[in-house]
Amino acid sequence: MKRRSFIQKSILTTGGLGLVAGGISFPVHAENNKFTEPLAFDPAEGPLDQSLPLRYRQVHLDFHTSGQIPDIGIEFDPEEFASTLKKANVNSVTCFGRCHHGYIYHETDKFPERIHPLTRRPHLLKEQIEACHKNNIRVPIYVTVQWDEFTAKEHPEWLMLDEEGKPFGNTTFQPGFYQRLCVLTPYRDFLKAYLSELFEKVPVDGLFLDIVGVFPNANRASLEAMQKKGLNAAEVSVRYAFYEEVINEFKSDLTSFIRKHDKDCTIFYNGGHIGPDIRKSAESYSHLELESLPSGGWGYLHFPLTSRYARTLGKDVLGMTGKFHTSWGDFHSLKNKAALEFECFSMLALNAKCSVGDQLHPRGKLDSATYDLIGGVYKQVAEMESWCENAKAVTDIAVFSAEEFLDRNSPNYSRVPQQMMGVVRMLQEGRHQFDIIDSQSDFPQYKLLILPDDIPVYGALESKLKTFTENGGALIASFRSGLSPDGVNFATSLFGIDLIGEAPFSPDFLALNGEGIGKGLPDTELVMYMKGMEVQLKGAEPLIYANVPYFNRTWEHFSSHRHTPSEGKRGYPAITKYGNGIYFMHPIFSQYAHSAPKWCRDIFLNAVNMLLPNPVLIMEDAPSALIAAVNAQTEKNRYVVHFLYYVPERRGSSFDVVEDVVPVFNLKVNLNLPHKIRKISAVPQGKNIAFRENGDSYSFTLPELLGHQMIEVVY
Repeated sequence: MKRRSFIQKSILTTGGLGLVAGGISFPVHAENNKFTEPLAFDPAEGPLDQSLPLRYRQVHLDFHTSGQIPDIGIEFDPEEFASTLKKANVNSVTCFGRCHHGYIYHETDKFPERIHPLTRRPHLLKEQIEACHKNNIRVPIYVTVQWDEFTAKEHPEWLMLDEEGKPFGNTTFQPGFYQRLCVLTPYRDFLKAYLSELFEKVPVDGLFLDIVGVFPNANRASLEAMQKKGLNAAEVSVRYAFYEEVINEFKSDLTSFIRKHDKDCTIFYNGGHIGPDIRKSAESYSHLELESLPSGGWGYLHFPLTSRYARTLGKDVLGMTGKFHTSWGDFHSLKNKAALEFECFSMLALNAKCSVGDQLHPRGKLDSATYDLIGGVYKQVAEMESWCENAKAVTDIAVFSAEEFLDRNSPNYSRVPQQMMGVVRMLQEGRHQFDIIDSQSDFPQYKLLILPDDIPVYGALESKLKTFTENGGALIASFRSGLSPDGVNFATSLFGIDLIGEAPFSPDFLALNGEGIGKGLPDTELVMYMKGMEVQLKGAEPLIYANVPYFNRTWEHFSSHRHTPSEGKRGYPAITKYGNGIYFMHPIFSQYAHSAPKWCRDIFLNAVNMLLPNPVLIMEDAPSALIAAVNAQTEKNRYVVHFLYYVPERRGSSFDVVEDVVPVFNLKVNLNLPHKIRKISAVPQGKNIAFRENGDSYSFTLPELLGHQMIEVVY
């Protein structure tokens, strides 16, 4: 079967860490088995169309199944399996080759001991693929990498170890398969031998290689490799940096190995998150999948953050949520339909395709209620796809990712840093169009760059920022952003200020007058809870000063239950402006993520409006939870604007849920676009909407929004 390539060439450059500059020599692994060319396979001349790019309506079908459960696959029926998926509008399903328990679900001559001991369907994967291919459903194959209970028990010497010599993951008496295998050991040989045979036994549309992550490994193989390099393995940061290089080399090596078997199959390495570190190994991926189950620990801000970064990297992007009420392995639960709509439609709005996670019951029968749920949402996705294909985001603003500069060994490390949660929420609530970028991104396409709370500036970045502002670009920075990496002073003169040090008082208070950057806020003092950085003016204009309290709250000096009130005396500049740059002395984005003071958001959005007076989209008097995304389909001479209004609520103590879809009416929208607009209509309904033209600005009223609506703007 001839396939077209799914690989999209990337213009990204990869780089190594300075700590290991010069390269690391990794051991050469001898193969345990002679390489065999893959067998030709034609599933009854099935009509699978492999020329299609990454598909929009996918299911990730987990099958991590204990060896103590009997009758595996006894209720599996190939035709019923495929017809259930097809009826649910699914056109790609990821099925299992090898699971976290370490069991194999297909024929194997090399590893018969790893076939599930209680299976009734030893050729389950092959049967799934054959049935799906006959119905034009792709079947990427899931393969576990670092979690494998069978291998961990058989070869404990292959495990990664912490500094105390203990395996990372669960302990002996904790349930789970979470101990991590090391790819510097002969485990890599086993993995290659397994993959080689997989290509022999079944057709491989793609590979989802799961649990590929970086840990400060201190096992024998890693220590010996570091010692040969003269690295100080006693330092956790050194171990972490070294193993990051190990993992990047492993991905490159494994992708090259896979390409010897198949030059076209899709390849993805999953670590549960996509951030700036992906640049170092991006060439090993055919596409990016964004695992982000809002109720499963990721939250509702993770996907908007990661997708706005991933879409800038030049690769096809797939979003991944789950049908579960909570997270993976939550059998016999269903997500609220409104929540699944919100999550899938958000993927479309943010230029990603859709994947919904499910787990096949050990007996092998798909749950009909689950596929009624998925099918109802995917029917709508299918109707919207033509307005999403090859669509590119239209953005005014770029936000620097704080992840690039965070210490992963810090106990406060998070895949969704506080300041990033705050800035994403603020900009979404302001309906601004923005990407997430890093220091290697291109700046000229944006009008405004935001450095949230703690973005250090060094030589190359300072030069790029200076060029950006000289060409008319604007900057907003807050707190420690703009400082040199050592934090001693500002590394750039772009804000017209010098650092004095930490503010002497906290909390302090913004002295507002209801004008300028305080527009729309009362003429009063408003508290800033988190301590800021005191600066002195060096050409900058003070927009707002901070008033100080009578004293800081200590055991010797305190008043009432919380902080001391303002003494009404001016302390130091709180917000300053210099040219096209505005600086906030406080960590406003972290503060908004922590307790969401509306005045922090309003002051920030006022700053954005001062520097960006004509954003691509403006909506006044819309609910703050309403999200808008503007995309362009240039080959079809149109823009597509997505509006979403779903409100996550914290009904339980652990995560947010979405249940109700509440309509909103008569939303006023203004678009600033460079083309002469001919028609505006609601799609896919095809209902025309009247609009008014004012130069490059176009305004219209959306009569009703019920959850999600796309608006086609034709030029």
